[in-house]
Amino acid sequence: MRLLLVALVYAACLDSATRFPLAHAHSNAAMGPAELRAHCQLDGAGQALMKAAVRQLNLSARGYHRVLKLARTIADLAGQEQIGPAHLAEAIQYRPRRVE
Repeated sequence: MRLLLVALVYAACLDSATRFPLAHAHSNAAMGPAELRAHCQLDGAGQALMKAAVRQLNLSARGYHRVLKLARTIADLAGQEQIGPAHLAEAIQYRPRRVE
């Protein structure tokens, strides 16, 4: 199991290296706004899910970008080229909850 996880992470790192050959970003976490627009395209369902998350969780622009970057990483680990609603939902659930 551990070896499989290491292989998945290594493959995702190789994907990131090919995704950002000339950019300053070398990982999904280091993506700037231009890389986010290029590599984190959402379909209609994904856009609707993110709109609901922004509205219900009061996500800031920074929070929105963090969710997108994490969803990109989750999709990479799943071997998917496109970020799907399931990847977004998983990324959103990892957000810390505020207790008021």
